Amino acid sequence: MKVAYKYASPSMCLKKNGCTTLGLSPDVSRDEKVSFWGKLKNPLKFRDAMLMLRQIVISDGSRKQKQRPEFFAWLDREIESRIQEHEKYLPGVREEIQNKIDGLQNERSIKDSEIAKLQSIKQDLQKEIDKYDVWRDYYLLERKFWTFIKNRDKDLWFVLDPVITVHPDLVSFEAFSIDESIYGCLSIEMDEFEMLQDPKLGTTNIDFSSKLGKEIERFRTYSNVELSVNPEGFSVDTGVTPEYMEKKIDLPETWIKGFNQVSSAANLNGVTVSLDPTDMYDICSFLRRHKTNQSPKYMKWVMEKNKHVRIIFEPYETVLELKTIYTGNKNREEKIWGRQRWLVAEKLIPLSKSFTVKLLGFGMPQFIIADLGKIKMTIGFSSWTSNDWVKGTAFNIMSGFIGSGYYSDVYNLLKKNRFMSIDAIHGEFNGKPKNEITSGIGSLLKRGEGYYDAVNNVVRFRKLCNEQIPKELYETTETEAAVKKLMDDGMNNFRMKLNENHEYIFTNSYPAPNEKHKNYRFENTDDGSSRMIPSNTVKTELIIDEDGQVSGLKCGCREWRKGPKNISSPCPHILALYMVSAKFTQLTPEPNREYKINDILFF
Repeated sequence: MKVAYKYASPSMCLKKNGCTTLGLSPDVSRDEKVSFWGKLKNPLKFRDAMLMLRQIVISDGSRKQKQRPEFFAWLDREIESRIQEHEKYLPGVREEIQNKIDGLQNERSIKDSEIAKLQSIKQDLQKEIDKYDVWRDYYLLERKFWTFIKNRDKDLWFVLDPVITVHPDLVSFEAFSIDESIYGCLSIEMDEFEMLQDPKLGTTNIDFSSKLGKEIERFRTYSNVELSVNPEGFSVDTGVTPEYMEKKIDLPETWIKGFNQVSSAANLNGVTVSLDPTDMYDICSFLRRHKTNQSPKYMKWVMEKNKHVRIIFEPYETVLELKTIYTGNKNREEKIWGRQRWLVAEKLIPLSKSFTVKLLGFGMPQFIIADLGKIKMTIGFSSWTSNDWVKGTAFNIMSGFIGSGYYSDVYNLLKKNRFMSIDAIHGEFNGKPKNEITSGIGSLLKRGEGYYDAVNNVVRFRKLCNEQIPKELYETTETEAAVKKLMDDGMNNFRMKLNENHEYIFTNSYPAPNEKHKNYRFENTDDGSSRMIPSNTVKTELIIDEDGQVSGLKCGCREWRKGPKNISSPCPHILALYMVSAKFTQLTPEPNREYKINDILFF
C-alpha cells in the first residue's frame, strides 16, 4: 500500500529557559489534526519506555547467512595444491581416467541434450504458470525493501513506527519490529501530564528519527520535559519558516495486517501470571548469560496450583523457581520459543511495579504488560521468531471476527465514544444479533480503524493510515468463507463431554473438502473383525480447559495432517468447531457424559 506523509517540519528537541520540549511533528495530511501539549511528571520512566519502544522497532531476530571468505580462499588453495601433486606423480593414471571420463561425458552429453529439450518444455510451461502467480516474488521483495530502508535512509526506516494516538484518557504509541514478530504499545495516562492546552483527539504518524532517539536518551529525573504534538511543526529560532517535508513509502501488507491480528490475539482467553520485577530480572539475567545453537531452545513454564511457578530452560535443563505463586485451578505446562526476544523488556525492570504475562497456549503468542504506574507497556510476541503475526495465523476467526456485520454502526459508535469494552458495544445494540456486532468490531480492526487495548480490555478508535486501506487487505478471506460455510452446515454430529480433568471435549464431523481424496475409518463387522471403509467426512476434535484455552487438537483432513499440527496454523474444520464450542464452555455438564446438540439446548 503506497502512502504519502506530509510534515510541517522534522521532529526535534528544543531547549529553552531550562525546559526541554520533545516536539513530535504529526502527519498533516490526515483529516483529524492531532495536537497535544503536556509536561511530563516522570521523564525518566517516559525516556526508558520510549527507548524500549525504539528497541522493538529496530529488533530483528531473523536468521542471518554467515559469510566465510577465508575458508573458501583456503579451500581453493588446497584444491590447487592437490591437483599439482596428482599431475606430478600420477600422469598415466590421470590420462587413463580422463579418457574414461571423456567417453562417459560423450554419452552423458547425448542424454543431456534430450533432458535439456524436456526441461525447456517444462520451463516454458512453468513460465506460463508463473504469470498468474502474483505472490511469487513477494517475500524476496519485502526483504530487499527493509534492507534498502535500513542501509540507505535510516530516518525513513523509523517513519513506519511508531503510530501515536491521542485518546480522551491516555496517549498511546504503537510499533512493530523489523521482522514483525514483536508488537509494542506504550500507553501514558493523562494524569501523567500537567496539561498545558486542551488536546485534540486522533491518530497520526510522527516523524521519529534516530537523531530524536538520541536526544531522548539525555532525559534525566531532574529534567523539565514537555511532550508536544504540533501540526504546525517546530523550528529553531532562526527566523526562517520551515518548509513542508514529504515522504512517500510503500507499506508492507504484513505491517498493516499485523495490527489487526495482534488485537484479535489479545482478545483471546489465556493463562495470566503476575510476576514480580525480580522474577523478570532472573529470567532476563539467565537469557543474557546463556546462548546456544543446540536444540531444543525453549523455556517451559510449569504451573501447579498454590505453588511457585517454575521455568525449565532447555537444553540446559536448568530450573528457575519464581517468587510468583500460581493461583489457577488447573496444573499446566507451557512451552515458549523465541525466548531471547524477552530481553527487550529488560530496560523497564528497575522502574516497573509488576509484570503481567499472558500465555495463550502452545503455538500461540504471548503478551507481557509492564506496569510503571501511570505508564503501561504492552509487548506481544508471535509464537516463533521466524513467524510474524500474519503467517499461518487466524486469530481474527478465533475471536469471532468473520465478515463485516454491523461495521458502519460500530464505526460511528466508537468514533463518538473513542473507546468501549466489547460488552458495552454489544449493550448499545440490544436486540441485534450478537455475532453480527462482533463481526462489525472485527471489520473495524481489519480496516485499521481500531485496536484492542489489553491493559484496559477495551476497543479503542484508531485510524492506522491517512487513507482507507485497500479492500483486499480487509475483505473476507477464503478461510473465513470456508469456516462460515462449515458453521452453516448444521450440528447433527456435534458432541460435547466433560472429562475427569474438567476439560471440555468437543467433536464434530464435517464434509470432506475434496471428494476425490477419500478418508478412511474402521468399522466392526459381524464376525468381530474390523475393516476400513471410505468416508466422505472428516472427524475433528477440540479440547478446551477451564480457562478457555485450547489444550488439544485433532482433525482428519489433509490440510491439518500436512501442517505443523498446532493451533498456530489451524484448518477451517478446527476453526469452525472452535467458534461453535467456545460458547458452551460456560455450561456445567455431568462429567464423562456425552451430550448431543439437542441435549445442550435443554441446559
